[in-house]
Amino acid sequence: MNKEKLEMLPHHLAIIPDGNRRWAKAKGMKPWEGHEAGAENTENLIRWTLGKGVACITFWGSSLDNLTRRPLAEKKALLDIYKRYFDKLLESEEIHQQEAKVNILGRWEEQFPESLKNTIYKLIDRTKNYKKKALNFMLAYSGEDDMLYAVQKIVDTYGKNVKITGKILKENLMTAQLPAVDYLIRTGGEPHFSSGFMMWDVANVQLFFSDEKYPDFNEEKLEEALAEFAKRQRRLGK
Repeated sequence: MNKEKLEMLPHHLAIIPDGNRRWAKAKGMKPWEGHEAGAENTENLIRWTLGKGVACITFWGSSLDNLTRRPLAEKKALLDIYKRYFDKLLESEEIHQQEAKVNILGRWEEQFPESLKNTIYKLIDRTKNYKKKALNFMLAYSGEDDMLYAVQKIVDTYGKNVKITGKILKENLMTAQLPAVDYLIRTGGEPHFSSGFMMWDVANVQLFFSDEKYPDFNEEKLEEALAEFAKRQRRLGK
């Protein structure tokens, strides 16, 4: 991909994949069948975006509420989907060819069973030295929790009289190693945020809301969204 086309892409693309359950309900299917379709779509979008040259890609997989308030059967099915698809990602040729470092952020270690955590540990370890691309999954993640976590961590580290700067705050967020988000896409037809998603990192983000339920937000729809980003002029408050 030439330099001009790369400059038209967001450096950091984040996707909030909303609408799996509503997609399934509309088709008379179980909620976890919607999550399964969403996971399959994520696999396709990862392959497509890495191939297009997006340097940093973030998917919100689940919030804390998703894992604590959903019915037990749905939670078990969701964890099973994570296990199977992360196993596939572990062996993905695209990840290794593109040298994409995988980051898993959130409270997943507190929520996930050992077998799933072991798969994630392997994935993180196997890609830890990659530097060309970054592929991030937010699991059991809340931006509100992230901000509170960072503030408490700062107090514990520096003491209660510390002067908190933007630099110190960023360094203590779960997202400390990630660049600011340039473009945030939310699917599902509901134009709002949830749980303060990456609230520090989306301060100057461009937003795109799609009416498509996530399983239907395919590569063609994503390409249309990226074409919209390329048309926009970022003023950053100026």
